[in-house]
Amino acid sequence: MVLITKCVLGFNNAGSAGDVLDDDPVGRLKVYVYELPSKYNKKLLQKDPRCLTHMFAAEIFMHRFLLSSPVRTLNPDEADWFYSPIYPTCDLTPMGLPLPFKSPRMMRSAIQLISSNWPYWNRTEGADHFFVVPHDFGACFHYQEEKAVERGILPLLQRSTLVQTFGQRNHVCLNEGSITIPPFAPPQKMQAHQIPPDIPRSIFVYFRGLFYDVNNDPEGGYYARGARAAVWENFKNNPLFDISTDHPTTYYEDMQRAIFCLCPLGWAPWSPRLVEAVVFGCIPVIIADDIVLPFADAIPWEEIGVFVAEEDVPNLDTILTSIPPEVILRKQRLLANPSMKRAMLFPQPAQPGDAFHQILNGLARKLPHDRSVYLKSGQNILNWTAGPVGDLKPW
Repeated sequence: MVLITKCVLGFNNAGSAGDVLDDDPVGRLKVYVYELPSKYNKKLLQKDPRCLTHMFAAEIFMHRFLLSSPVRTLNPDEADWFYSPIYPTCDLTPMGLPLPFKSPRMMRSAIQLISSNWPYWNRTEGADHFFVVPHDFGACFHYQEEKAVERGILPLLQRSTLVQTFGQRNHVCLNEGSITIPPFAPPQKMQAHQIPPDIPRSIFVYFRGLFYDVNNDPEGGYYARGARAAVWENFKNNPLFDISTDHPTTYYEDMQRAIFCLCPLGWAPWSPRLVEAVVFGCIPVIIADDIVLPFADAIPWEEIGVFVAEEDVPNLDTILTSIPPEVILRKQRLLANPSMKRAMLFPQPAQPGDAFHQILNGLARKLPHDRSVYLKSGQNILNWTAGPVGDLKPW
C-alpha cells in the first residue's frame, strides 16, 4: 500500500493552527461564579464519582477551573458573565449512562434560586449568564433526537449562552450564539497510551463502535440516520477498513497507527472520537451532515479533517483513496501542532490554550453585551410556566 508509506513521512513537522488558538482570555473578561447549595453539584458527584470520567464531565471540570481562574471576580458588580455551577448530567444509570429527565427541573430550581437571591439574572433574564450543558442534545435534555426536538431548549435558558457539545446547524437544540465544545476525554489516560511518533501508520481507515443500536432502534435506520450501518454493510470485508464493534485495550494505540479515523454521528452528531482523532494525529473523517464543530472559529476543521456526506458513505473507499498524499501530509502536519491538541482537552491542571481557555475566548468575543439585553424595570420576556408539565414540578 504505497499511500500509507508516503503518508507517514514528515509527520513530526508541526503545522500552523488558527492564530486565535493562542489567544489569552485573561484581562478580556471577568466571570462571577454563583455559590449554589451543594445539591446542585458536589453532592451529585459524591453520590456517583463516575461523573468525573464520562464524556459529559466538562460541566464539572469547568466549575473547578473557574474557581481558581484569574478571570474569576468575587465582585458581581464588575462581572461580564455569570456562571451557575450545575451538574445536570451527573445522574447515572447502573450502566453509567446519564439520565437527563430530571435536568430541566434542576435547572429551573437553580435559576429560581439565583433570580430570587441575586439581582443579576432579573436585569437581563439570563442574557449575561452562561451554562455548561454537555448532554447529547444540550439543553433539550434528551438522548433521542425526536424527543429532544419535541422538548426543545428549556424556556428559561433561551436568553443565556449555552456551552454545549451538541452542534448542528438549523436545529432547535442549538441557539444562535451558543459555544460548541469538545466532549470530555481523559487527558492523563490518553497521555499514558502515547506511542513513539515515528511508528508507521499502517492502518488506512479505523473505527471501533456501534453500527446498530438494537436496544433503542430495533428496526434499524434511525440510529445514526443509517450512516453507521452503511459503513458496516459496505466495508466490513474491505481490507483497507479496520472496523469492528470490539473495543480493544490497544484502542488508543491503534488510532495512532491509523491514517483516517471515522467520526460518524450516533444518536447525536458528535462523539469523543473527534477528540481522540485530533489528539492522536489521525485525520478525522467527519460523517455528520450540518454538524457544528467545537471551537470552529479557532480550529481549522476544513484543513485538518475530511467531510463526507451521510448519503456518500457507500463511496467512502473511493473518496479516501482519491485524496492526494500531499494533502494527507498537510493535514497530518497541522494535527501534529500541540496547540491543536491542547484546544480539544480539559487537562488538570489547566494549560494555556486548552479547552477551558477556548471557552473563555468564545465568551470574550461576545463582549461587550449589547445594551438591548438589559430589560426595563418590570419588563419580562421569558415564560416561567412554558414547557412540559413534568418540568414544572419541584426538584
